[in-house]
Amino acid sequence: MKTLDEAAFAAAERYMELHARLVDRLRFAHEFLGAPGELVRNAVAAYQNLDGGFGHALEPDLRGSGGQPQGVEIALWMVDGIAGAEEPMLLRACDWLEAHSTEDGGVPWVLPSVLDDERGPWWQPQGEKPPAALNPTAPIAGLLHASGVDHAWLGPATEFCWRAIGEVEEVGAYDALCILHFLERVPDRERAEAQFERLRASLRGAAALDPDAPGHVHSPVDLAPAPDAMGRRLFSDDEIDLHLDRVVEGQGGDGGWAPNFEMWTPVVAHEWGGYLTLARLRTLKAYGRIGR
Repeated sequence: MKTLDEAAFAAAERYMELHARLVDRLRFAHEFLGAPGELVRNAVAAYQNLDGGFGHALEPDLRGSGGQPQGVEIALWMVDGIAGAEEPMLLRACDWLEAHSTEDGGVPWVLPSVLDDERGPWWQPQGEKPPAALNPTAPIAGLLHASGVDHAWLGPATEFCWRAIGEVEEVGAYDALCILHFLERVPDRERAEAQFERLRASLRGAAALDPDAPGHVHSPVDLAPAPDAMGRRLFSDDEIDLHLDRVVEGQGGDGGWAPNFEMWTPVVAHEWGGYLTLARLRTLKAYGRIGR
């Protein structure tokens, strides 16, 4: 079993100091150095527009200032465990979600307004009135449930997720992440467990079990970033241990972890690098793989 030793952790900390965005440096300091979460909350709030949406490249591949659903998801991940149920920033985000939802109750993958922005080439809306999608409605709803938020958007969005998940037979990698994020946080545990069992084989199949699989793939530890994650039940101990070893081995010479997807403009390499490096460190910490 491989662990991240003291020198390797110091190299990762130096990578964060040299290359990561302020918001991710503060998240690192909160996670590993005991810095107050309020600093993270304040940094995330700087990306929120007056209408409640999140833009300004909080999601690095969406460079525009205007809000997008994916910006809300990233914001919620960043303040998960920090912002409480009455946090005004979250309630304003819910107002924005409600204003940009479809009749089905969910939000689209990306809004047509993205066409006015610099962005990664894959960010293309599905027509002038795009449909609601599990990605990112499901993780947004799950994270809001976890924080205890009570807002008019959340009920219809939750029902949209239940309907959409109920219609799924084969799960792609991104939808697998979204479904798991929803199922492990939604209050109706009996219904969540039933859907998890129904989709178990397909959810497992969405992960690349081969640690040498090329391209933009998701590994078992992406679906199971902590031992208590619902996705952990999809994989054996040996499979998780193998992929955790590869996470340790995957640290770059600069101390960080590099994304396995296209870097379409230079600035996003380190913006994503800081975000991903923190995610890898949190996973290694959760599994007891940091030896310091």
